Amino acid sequence: MTFIAVSLMKKRAVLAGMLPLAVLAIFPLVATRPAPAAAVKVEVRQTNGRYELLRAGKPYFVRGAGGGKFPERIAAYGGNSIRTWGTADAPRVLDAAHANGLTVMMGLDVARERHGFNYDDPQAVAAQLQKIKAEVLKYKDDPAVLLWGIGNELNLEYKNPKVWDAVNGIAQMIHEVDPNHPTTTVLAGLKQREVALIKSQCPAVDILSINTYAGLAAIPKQVREAGWAGPYLVTEWGPTGHWESQQMPWKAAVEETSSQKAAVYKSRYEASVAQDKTQCLGTYVFLWGQKQERTPTWYGLFTEDGQESEVVDVMQYLWSGKWPKNRAPHIASLRLNGKQARDTVYVQASQPYPAEAEVTDPDKDALTYRWELLPESTDLKNGGDRESRPAAIPGLLSAESKGHALLKAPSQAGAYRLFLFASDGKGNVATGNVPFYVKAE
Repeated sequence: MTFIAVSLMKKRAVLAGMLPLAVLAIFPLVATRPAPAAAVKVEVRQTNGRYELLRAGKPYFVRGAGGGKFPERIAAYGGNSIRTWGTADAPRVLDAAHANGLTVMMGLDVARERHGFNYDDPQAVAAQLQKIKAEVLKYKDDPAVLLWGIGNELNLEYKNPKVWDAVNGIAQMIHEVDPNHPTTTVLAGLKQREVALIKSQCPAVDILSINTYAGLAAIPKQVREAGWAGPYLVTEWGPTGHWESQQMPWKAAVEETSSQKAAVYKSRYEASVAQDKTQCLGTYVFLWGQKQERTPTWYGLFTEDGQESEVVDVMQYLWSGKWPKNRAPHIASLRLNGKQARDTVYVQASQPYPAEAEVTDPDKDALTYRWELLPESTDLKNGGDRESRPAAIPGLLSAESKGHALLKAPSQAGAYRLFLFASDGKGNVATGNVPFYVKAE
């Protein structure tokens, strides 16, 4: 595979036509780097009750993104770090980070009890430790490594507290073989029970990491109430989670539009970790890329073809203090048969229904509209496990005019979603969807 080097600061030039967005989405832009130099020393320092991360002796507040896509955009927009969940793609991610002046929170994939791992099996635990030791030895001297993330959400749907003994064993091993990088383990949410267990069973863990969504604004207070007095990172944060959202009678969750997401990303960040100057070491926004999780648009800041949502504009502002010169379209409303997503939309099979969207562009760019009809996803997992994307249903949508379409309801009863993608031709997009239920004829 040939990688293409680009200037970090030419965001709009890239998006405006130097390369097709579909190519950018498939082939991340990185430069070939020389042989790695020595590891860069990273440590946690406490001064006058305040914790901070030091890299090469200088304060380093994490402005990070979860996911290895588009590293050049992270750097261009003011970010400084990438989070991974494992080492499978580590060579590419480390090369990309190094080429773009970024660091990497290198994830170490620790087996989860909910996937069948038995932490009462000492042989299995020992084998896992040796496997992870080999990974640490392989990458510990890479200058892009910032810290080690030992597992992800090991507290999700678990019962056996011995997992924390295993985490501590991994952290001890890392400190023995790698004196240059701190350790952390990542929790799903924050509860006093897990904090107490980690404090008692994981003394070798240097930093507590937390994944949170709608609860981001409450994290500084929760950290203190849960009894954690040390440093912490927020390693996933983003839109209101599907489990936190309004649920339709047919069990479909209502997703925020890209513009609603932009508003909550900004407000929750500014009200929370941005105000915690004593314990918070930074954050990793989720997801710097695209994935199918409940829908193709719920968690990704980008579309499948690499277009940027309004949330990316917000991240550039939060990271750099500056808005991009060209802003993403703003979606004010999206309706099916005159109803918004939260209104519980029922339709009759095979009948026509109008769809309409109010979308504006801050730069007065001409907008193009793409409508898509999907059945409600049935491949539903927990904890971010891989899900398959439903196949689009063709032939039932006709564009009437800009922002208006006519939907012929499917003939088969069941749950569906109507999606809108409004693009400005400059690499930016507004997205939204309306879940609805087709009643039998």
